[in-house]
Amino acid sequence: MNQPVASDLPYTDTKPQGSPDFYYAVNSTFRFMLRRLGRDVWQRYLEEMGRGYFAPVNRQWSKGGLNAVARYWRAFFAAEPGSAVEVVEQPDRVEVRVRECPALKHLRAGGREIVREYCQHCYYLGSARAEAAGLTMRLSGGNGSCCHTYARPAAGLAPQDLQQIKEACL
Repeated sequence: MNQPVASDLPYTDTKPQGSPDFYYAVNSTFRFMLRRLGRDVWQRYLEEMGRGYFAPVNRQWSKGGLNAVARYWRAFFAAEPGSAVEVVEQPDRVEVRVRECPALKHLRAGGREIVREYCQHCYYLGSARAEAAGLTMRLSGGNGSCCHTYARPAAGLAPQDLQQIKEACL
């Protein structure tokens, strides 16, 4: 397993891990957008963020291929407080196996009402990022435990079935 290095993330931070209270803000933002602007606007927002904000990462993935995807996710989850994640590299794909989602864990511990679509955000964001890098992405599971699969198009992953993404709940 390759160890993450600072350049695997597109930003620098002096803390070894982020603040889990950020998840409160994300959950609240999603709630506001879904209630006030609707699901379509929320989905477009995530897709545009995936292509725009994450463009530096997408370029790394495009240039470095699946190895760059694996390095990124290892570094990302190393900086996420409370994560229990395994990144598995295979010849045609990378699987990010989330045994315990740090966001949902923190939201539950804080007694927060979790937006039921919370887990779908990972698909909309991740799929847009993968597409920008010339890859495909699928998500299965949810509600605290899931698997993100990033693959070369030749891997022939089945189309995403949104029913395979469980709704989040307290």
